[in-house]
Amino acid sequence: MSDFCGKRVLVLEDEPLIAMLLEDILVDLDCVVVGPVLDVGSAEALARDMTLDAAILDVNIGNRTSHSVAAILRERCVPFVVASGYDDADLVPGAGGALNKPYRPENVKAALARILERSDALDR
Repeated sequence: MSDFCGKRVLVLEDEPLIAMLLEDILVDLDCVVVGPVLDVGSAEALARDMTLDAAILDVNIGNRTSHSVAAILRERCVPFVVASGYDDADLVPGAGGALNKPYRPENVKAALARILERSDALDR
């Protein structure tokens, strides 16, 4: 059993094959994947309505960005990382770091550990 067992992670990624890869990585870490969702509207609804422990948000979703989803997550105090081909967490305010593509299991694990640890520290 991993440190992430049962952690509910929202995944917003508009490329289906990449979303499936990320989903597989998260399942291997014993996370509960919320989604993955391929569009901003669906992600906004889940971010508002679902119990979440963390999220991984692709920055560019079609012709939109994930900024509105990030705003909902910030309001709910749900930690998140942004995923992109860029190494710049500042692309989305409030992000707990960047997760570079292509996804590698060890990088996903490290990113989740970082944001969940930070979130747990804030809860104390």
